Amino acid sequence: MEKTPPPSGKLWLVGAGPGDPDLLTLRAARLLAHADLVVHDGLVGEAVLALIPAHVERISVAKQRSRHTMKQELINDLLVRETLAGKQVVRLKGGDPFIFGRGGEELDAARQAGIACEVVPGITAAMGCAAQAGLPLTHREDASAVSFVAGQCKDLSDQDWSGLAGHGRTLVIYMGIATATAIADKLIADGVSPDLPVAVIERGTTADARVLRTLLTDLGDLVAREVVNSPALIIVGKVAARADALDCLGAPGVAEKLGNFA
Repeated sequence: MEKTPPPSGKLWLVGAGPGDPDLLTLRAARLLAHADLVVHDGLVGEAVLALIPAHVERISVAKQRSRHTMKQELINDLLVRETLAGKQVVRLKGGDPFIFGRGGEELDAARQAGIACEVVPGITAAMGCAAQAGLPLTHREDASAVSFVAGQCKDLSDQDWSGLAGHGRTLVIYMGIATATAIADKLIADGVSPDLPVAVIERGTTADARVLRTLLTDLGDLVAREVVNSPALIIVGKVAARADALDCLGAPGVAEKLGNFA
């Protein structure tokens, strides 16, 4: 009697984009519709989660600063275990899986376990949020280079950020709200002009998004005064002065334009 072959599962690492469900890729939407299990981050918006059919199992592994619902090693184990059980597993991650999303670690775990894994890119927060604010990350007059950094890395003071911001460059800082003052101090200490324009984009691409503008030297004061909460991006460079009032996508209200730009 022939043995029944084991069920064939597969893992997809899928980018959910920066929040607006209309920015989800067609491939991502199709995978959500046919998945057995969706394992999602806290940065995936409710409007995106609402696209998942009711019969599809969902597991939240949301992370918050200094508090993880599930450690990364356990998430890796969960993904491998459920895929080996024969499920079609979608690991849904805010933005793009490979931009500060730990997608590389999950891909490594899948490879080590010998399971099939496919990466589906998403619009990362830097591109989506900047586009909504009318802020070009590159511009022939202002910037020909862009850097993405994580603002809550350990040993921030030991990092050399010289060359990341300044003339002809744009710096996009993820996860930097809690350390905004230290980031500004560090950049200025490394030689960046304190008068360089900065834009803070809070809850970008959603209906309640805000764009706040200031100068680098006043970044910490702005974040505290306006009670900026995560998720939010900090964009440093001359292009930040080009950010529009936030009515370009029909979001209610008018974004505040702060600061005195040269």
